[in-house]
Amino acid sequence: MMELLIDNYVVFIFIGLLAFLATGFPVAFGLAATGLSFGWLGNELGLFPLALFQALPLRLFGIMQNDTLLAIPFFTLMGIILERSGMAEDLLETIGQVFGKVRGGIAVAVVLVGALLAATTGVISAAVISMGLISLPVMLRHGYNRSIATGVISASGTLAQIAPPSLVLIVMADQLGQPVGDLYAGALLPALCLIGIYLLYITIIAIMRPAWIPALPPEALIYKEADGSSGHRSLLVVLLASTAIGVLWSQMHDPFMSWMQGHAYAGAADEKVIFAIIAGSFAAILMASANRVAKIGALSHLTEQVVFALIPPLVLIFLVLGTIFLGLATPTEGGAMGATGALIMALARRRLSWKLFRQALDQTTLLTCFVMFIVIGATVFSFAFNAVDGHRWVAHLFDRLPGGEIGFLLFVCLMVFVLGMFIDYFEIAFIIVPILVPVVQQMGIDMVWFGVLVAMTLQTSFLTPPFGYALFYLRSVAPRNDYTDGTTGRRIGKVTTGQIYKGSLAFVMLQVVMIATLMVFPNLVTSGLDRGVAIDVDSVKLQLDTTGQGSSTDGRGYGPSQW
Repeated sequence: MMELLIDNYVVFIFIGLLAFLATGFPVAFGLAATGLSFGWLGNELGLFPLALFQALPLRLFGIMQNDTLLAIPFFTLMGIILERSGMAEDLLETIGQVFGKVRGGIAVAVVLVGALLAATTGVISAAVISMGLISLPVMLRHGYNRSIATGVISASGTLAQIAPPSLVLIVMADQLGQPVGDLYAGALLPALCLIGIYLLYITIIAIMRPAWIPALPPEALIYKEADGSSGHRSLLVVLLASTAIGVLWSQMHDPFMSWMQGHAYAGAADEKVIFAIIAGSFAAILMASANRVAKIGALSHLTEQVVFALIPPLVLIFLVLGTIFLGLATPTEGGAMGATGALIMALARRRLSWKLFRQALDQTTLLTCFVMFIVIGATVFSFAFNAVDGHRWVAHLFDRLPGGEIGFLLFVCLMVFVLGMFIDYFEIAFIIVPILVPVVQQMGIDMVWFGVLVAMTLQTSFLTPPFGYALFYLRSVAPRNDYTDGTTGRRIGKVTTGQIYKGSLAFVMLQVVMIATLMVFPNLVTSGLDRGVAIDVDSVKLQLDTTGQGSSTDGRGYGPSQW
């Protein structure tokens, strides 16, 4: 019996962990209990010395001093402040009015607002619940197909998994040993592609099934001018003018920076793009502010609403992510700037009360403590697991998979997909990912690409019925019974669980297509990374100066006669 236990010790560790979790014990404490129990047992069996665990307190102190994880409370506070201060309502109303005259306009608004909420909250529950409370009644009021409406909301809410500054990417970078900025840069293009796929799907539905996603009726368009126009022409003029200013700034960027720094300067393309967007956004704000203060009347009400509701959070997002991408700030510093900017925006709108601020701090503290306890529990578990060479056992296990690298990636995606239906993404990041890292390194797989692929797979699992988290969040706020609409006075039917499940299936398929695309085209992730100049050590040759004149040196001016 002892020999059986020793030979299969790693297997028994996993069985012990499952036994702890099956009892309903919290995951963080279940991990720690498994690690300590099997650590003691392993010492009694002579598998490793007890002195190994004397280093555990140092590891725990190291976790608490991890600056990368400090970005989690900052980005969480930023998102909660913006969400609770009414930003989501303003954005949905504004974008809904912009696209309301076309079929599927509200669905387009939901996807775009969901993307913006994902880029500010970084938390699925907040994004899905907010969009469900705000947009679902509007979509039902105007006759949207229930499955389409619920599918769009749940899918848009899960964008918080992949769109920077996703909390998933922060913890994924920490576990993979990669810079958070690289994970953000690598995930940006796939996130934009996914948003584009969602919008393309809505467009196809609008063409094939126009009755499912009707346009807003004329009486629902609230921003109208005195002459009866919608104000879109004025909005187009401002957008073109601000774009022109942004392009002009991108051309003037290098000379301006050279003048500021006193020497020649050549900025990178992404740096110019980010600053051009910020410059154009500020130009639009200045135009709208001058129109409102001077009461010129040159801009429509819709234009002013778009500028003041949409552009400030966009500027904040680009400032935070732009400084991280450009290397001007660490993710922690960027998160601190974002939290400060969110507080300033809420104060400027007179929507920051002491009650709201206290609620935001409470929610931030709860989430941060939740993450830290999981990290500590996972660290204790990994101590016992690695002490018996569990990582080698896992590596040998995956070596036997058919298909090589592709077979390994397919298996990992399937495993993460299934686990994502039952356990939180933090738990997957801190339990599963560290076990897979040695295998990924051994196979030579790009770590950033692997991290983005896992995050995209997690997002898919959160959409998949019957256990997808996003579906549960939407079910909690969707009407369970028929109700009377407060605006129209009409009776509106309930939303069933089956309709929510049916609506998510199409978006699950879109997600699977995106995952397959990432596997086939890894450049979607790696093209946005600055890998520096690769040096082939084998091709480096040292040329000696046989004359002894020192013309061939070792980099310090010494020739071969002087070595």
